[in-house]
Amino acid sequence: MKIQDLSARLAGLAVFRGLLEDPVIAAFAGLAEALSAGAGRQAVCQAAGRFESVLFAADTDDFSEYLASAVLECENICARRAARGALSPVLEQALDAELQFLEQLSALGLDDLLLAAGLTPAQREGLAFLPRWTCHPTGLAASYEARLSEMGKRGYGMFARHHVFMLSDEGRLVPVRHPDPQRLEDLPGYEHEREKVIANTKALLAGLPANNVLLYGDAGTGKSSSVKAIVNKFAPEGLRLVEVKKNQLYLMPDLMDQLAANPLKFILFIDDLSFAANDDNFAALKAILEGSAGGRAANIAVYATSNRRHLVKETMSDRTGDDIHEADTRQELMSLSARFGLTVTFQRPDKALYSEILLDLARQAGLTIPDQQLITMGEAFAIRAGGRSPRAAKQFIEQCRAGVV
Repeated sequence: MKIQDLSARLAGLAVFRGLLEDPVIAAFAGLAEALSAGAGRQAVCQAAGRFESVLFAADTDDFSEYLASAVLECENICARRAARGALSPVLEQALDAELQFLEQLSALGLDDLLLAAGLTPAQREGLAFLPRWTCHPTGLAASYEARLSEMGKRGYGMFARHHVFMLSDEGRLVPVRHPDPQRLEDLPGYEHEREKVIANTKALLAGLPANNVLLYGDAGTGKSSSVKAIVNKFAPEGLRLVEVKKNQLYLMPDLMDQLAANPLKFILFIDDLSFAANDDNFAALKAILEGSAGGRAANIAVYATSNRRHLVKETMSDRTGDDIHEADTRQELMSLSARFGLTVTFQRPDKALYSEILLDLARQAGLTIPDQQLITMGEAFAIRAGGRSPRAAKQFIEQCRAGVV
């Protein structure tokens, strides 16, 4: 393929047009354009150096693998349509043609490009000092066809690369590049409580009716850690988590509309949820959970944690005020927690459970302190920390590992 044809086809990508926004592929297109235009040696060197610089900055020298990965994870109309059903003949033809072209492109090195540009041996010799990137056949077309069949578990775009996200103040999803690596195996105690949440999550993944979940209980009992560990466990099966702050609840309807057509399953996670009686976010969450005209998509569930059973802070003066229909007002305040279909209670552990948690964490950490001594020291630490909890047990074990205790 002549360099002019290669450059034109790259510029004319339609299905995979999003690839041209990738800095590495954009720099490759710039190099192809410079060669296609017959640019001088200096301009070609600048274009080649720019491309290789951004490729190496991406922590690789293998352009074939980089391009293949970018194609497999590219969000495009064919990926979205394939997740919902069959492609139209026009889209299928366009997809096949572009995949064949990109597969050829991925196997091209600098010497191949120079030959395609018609440079003479002397001209090519004058560019011999430029670094050469790694390139090889990738089987890209077959890999992409396999990826389309796994779209419900692997996802596309940033959802294929990450499984935990935050919501920006503008309502934009931002991937968490280093999420909490919490595992269920590392959380001793509360297995019965977590099993309810796991069963609900499995129903969500299976496309069955799933409840919104409220994890309520004392501080430090592992409510948030349980949600994060569940998401980490089921991420390979197509589960993703989006953490939403309380002051961002008004953004959730648009977020749910955005995620409704995605083939993956999503947990919208609200941590440490509570409201003042006059908080506008109170009504917003009520509508989101149940009662809004839009309803809730089958691939989304809301999981929230709170230290308050009824979520709304209430004082004695609220009950002795001048509200004529005081019972109705109180019922409204209590109605929010009732809109979660599943409420799981995490109570502060008694001495037996706390000791069990201590010993399990000590085994995980490889500590050799005698059991009874460990329990006695752990109890003393809990008193200083304000009471028994899995968080206090973990902090104590970490101090033991560090040799502080």
